[in-house]
Amino acid sequence: MTRSYTVRTYGCQMNVHDSERMAGLLEAAGYERSTSDEADVVVFNTCAVRENADNRLYGNLGHLRPVKDARPGMQIAVGGCLAQKDRDTIVRKAPWVDVVFGTHNVHALPTLLERARHNEAAQVEIAESLEVFPSTLPARRESAYAGWVSISVGCNNTCTFCIVPSLRGKEKDRRPGDVLAEVQALAAEGVLEVTLLGQNVNSYGAEFGDRGAFAKLLRACGDVDGLERVRFTSPHPRDFTSDVIAAMAETPNVCPQLHMPLQSGSDDVLRRMRRSYRSSRYLAILDEVRASLPEAAISTDIIVGFPGETEQDFQATLDVVAQARFSQAFTFQYSPRPGTPAAGLPDQLPKAVVQERYERLVTLQEEISWQQNRALEGRTVEVLVSTGEGRKDGATRRMSGRARDGRLVHFAPGELAVRPGDLVEVTIGYGAPHHLVSDGPVQTHRRTRAGDVHESGVRPGGAPTGLGLPSFGAPPAQPAAACGTNA
Repeated sequence: MTRSYTVRTYGCQMNVHDSERMAGLLEAAGYERSTSDEADVVVFNTCAVRENADNRLYGNLGHLRPVKDARPGMQIAVGGCLAQKDRDTIVRKAPWVDVVFGTHNVHALPTLLERARHNEAAQVEIAESLEVFPSTLPARRESAYAGWVSISVGCNNTCTFCIVPSLRGKEKDRRPGDVLAEVQALAAEGVLEVTLLGQNVNSYGAEFGDRGAFAKLLRACGDVDGLERVRFTSPHPRDFTSDVIAAMAETPNVCPQLHMPLQSGSDDVLRRMRRSYRSSRYLAILDEVRASLPEAAISTDIIVGFPGETEQDFQATLDVVAQARFSQAFTFQYSPRPGTPAAGLPDQLPKAVVQERYERLVTLQEEISWQQNRALEGRTVEVLVSTGEGRKDGATRRMSGRARDGRLVHFAPGELAVRPGDLVEVTIGYGAPHHLVSDGPVQTHRRTRAGDVHESGVRPGGAPTGLGLPSFGAPPAQPAAACGTNA
């Protein structure tokens, strides 16, 4: 009898990528996808960055215990960063868990599940280094029009608030030819947009001795037939170089969008964070980007309340945000994470102080975001459609998608048969703080192969959508913060 599975994902884009691989592996092993908690196998792909990660996991595991007690054949697996960190602790706290596996041995999941069934005992396997590059594994990709392409895993930085390097390991780069082969395969399937993914994409190439590899990779993506949009996340300001900015500006399918974590506008705080750049350097990069890409939408991550942050430090962050004019900022309240150097720093701030500063920062950024979006009113933009049924606004059906600069756009398709994966041009009638709205008719509508695939549910050549193909899932509707950002 075919066994069913479901995968629950928490955390950053890398976890989303890994979950697609887990799903692809299980389907290649004969499992069938389910969306129910009562699937035969429930996999939790965990994050260790957030303060409540542990509580969230154990709460979910506790919820599933009576379900599993009532269904003896059911299995529960826990993978990802929290599994890598806690190892045997998970089985001790939740002895009804069958499999615990880490970030370095995703490929072992089907084998561990089978071994646990055969031995009738929990299997805990945590590799200390990467055994199989995740991108070589089969994947179940949800989207016909957009996908992740991993160019590296791991991180060589030593940010004091971040636990990721100890869980993901040192940076390992894929060869450029392997990355491009995957991009070309996705475009051949009808995928219109890829996002190049890594913990620090612009240090790509250091492992094989080519510091200019990332700029070359962006330019090479410009030569891929059928590929209309290229994005990347996330870069580190330390490694951001002019050749990357030139490649962004000179490669037509590279989108005018940049997500680059700031973390703090205070040089003293950046020093304690070990961020290896200062606010003047960060702002100089933005100036150079905007000189080459005047329409670029730039977003960031910011941590409020890092240990020892003074009011003067926080004011420096507000000053940088005011100068940077971000289109969007993912703002987080610092919380100590066990295993990070910052957790042991003196002068941990009271929660009330952090909350008050956080609210001031959000208020400032919302005002800036709203001003920027209002400035786009009357502009015609191209939208890659991402929703099917869309929102309902009275009797008017609304659909959504992303403009080339990454902004979320809502529009009414009218009588047009617009599908996810199609491209439309609409005129912006209203700019809200977090999205744009077109209140007029669709100007142009281009049907695409990706739209055909979404509509039929079958890929070219007859393969069912997402069944074990060597490809990636769509980026989430709202980009997740860069892995390692503390909240």
